[in-house]
Amino acid sequence: MRKVKFITVLSVVFLIFLSACNATGTTKISLAEVTRSLFYTPQYVALEKGFFEEEGLEVDLQTTWGGDTTMTALLSGGADIALVGSETSIYVYAQDSKDYAINFAQLTQTDGTFLLAREQNSAFAWEDLKGSSFLGQRVGGMPQMVGEFVLKQHGIDPHADLDLVQNIDFANIPGAFASGDYEYVQLFEPTASIFEKEGQGHIVASFGEESGKVPYTVFMTKQSFMEENDEAVAAFTRAIYKAQQWVEENSAEEIAKVIEPYFEDTDLDILASSIDRYKSQGSFATDPILDEEEWNNLKDIMDEAGELPADAPYEDLVNTEYAEDVISDN
Repeated sequence: MRKVKFITVLSVVFLIFLSACNATGTTKISLAEVTRSLFYTPQYVALEKGFFEEEGLEVDLQTTWGGDTTMTALLSGGADIALVGSETSIYVYAQDSKDYAINFAQLTQTDGTFLLAREQNSAFAWEDLKGSSFLGQRVGGMPQMVGEFVLKQHGIDPHADLDLVQNIDFANIPGAFASGDYEYVQLFEPTASIFEKEGQGHIVASFGEESGKVPYTVFMTKQSFMEENDEAVAAFTRAIYKAQQWVEENSAEEIAKVIEPYFEDTDLDILASSIDRYKSQGSFATDPILDEEEWNNLKDIMDEAGELPADAPYEDLVNTEYAEDVISDN
């Protein structure tokens, strides 16, 4: 058994264990993803290539649409493991939760958004943003915090130098840009490439390239689940590592064919070009280890945005033992 803190949960007397072994010995895992995103390509590869099954896991994927609802699902027992921004674990920790979430396997290691301009500009410079109307992401989320961090690095005060709009729900941001008169927007793939193909916008910069490595999207679980399901967490981490290595070793075109069932409304060529863009800038982590330097970068970004609620010790909120074991065994 790996070393994790012993947790006594006085308030919970009716624990429902969603992870249970069936008659064939397969362990069931309920997995909640914060949104359906091409950014999470290695996760879909693990599902489609059967890497979870190889580790004796039956994974039920649900999309919970938003950081708050994803963490609610995890903390309430509606999910065993969550794929969500690691900042959410800090928010929970700051609330003095008795059974907070532990980050154990990193999936993405950069920001995944791109800056789109309404008008094509081959000579784009960051100072061009000053005085513009900018459609940003929601306050407190990683896209917005990284976006503001990058802008400040380029001498731009997001709230003083831009006409910044942040009151649009995540799912409605693309539509708002398409139908509105905003000059710039921050979008994930494949939406960014689709907009460019359709002439609705032009990619002029990558926030992922500008911000450096950060534990952007991480698999996490409650301390109690980790302690009671040690082998299942280890098996899950092994499956993710297999997928990360497969993504690293295969072409964007091959990867796109594998994950196409998760993005049926997106053309295969757009999937491939978007995956290639993420691969080329190192967005997909090639192993599950969340190192301390990345964690400190995350805290700096949150602090700069005024969203770091309290100190978030790496040794409390990150467990790298599963990832380290996986790598040492390969």
